[in-house]
Amino acid sequence: QVQLVESGGGLVQPGGSLRLSCAASGRLFSIHAMGWYRQVPGKERDLVAVILSGGSTNYANSVKGRFTISRDNAKSTVYLQMNLLKPEDTAVYYCNIVVNGVPSDSWGQGTQVTVSS
Repeated sequence: QVQLVESGGGLVQPGGSLRLSCAASGRLFSIHAMGWYRQVPGKERDLVAVILSGGSTNYANSVKGRFTISRDNAKSTVYLQMNLLKPEDTAVYYCNIVVNGVPSDSWGQGTQVTVSS
């Protein structure tokens, strides 16, 4: 079972930037697609970005042009660079492996991102 540890969240002003990191355990990291998700209280967890094992990426429309997902297979780590942050980006952000478009049942603790002046 893969274990995931997210970090890098914090409080940032609108228009600012943050870089999230997700360290994954397990030797099979490189073969899996990885996704970043976010959740606000009372709502479902939504997919923000996904990166396939070969490096192809897809983004939710709400973050296209502002967020960039990347991965370092040697470090078993996936990143989310978030620029031009908006108050509506405020959420707890999680990463997960993605198999056939579905995240695994194993979630990390997440990292809180708050965008506020």
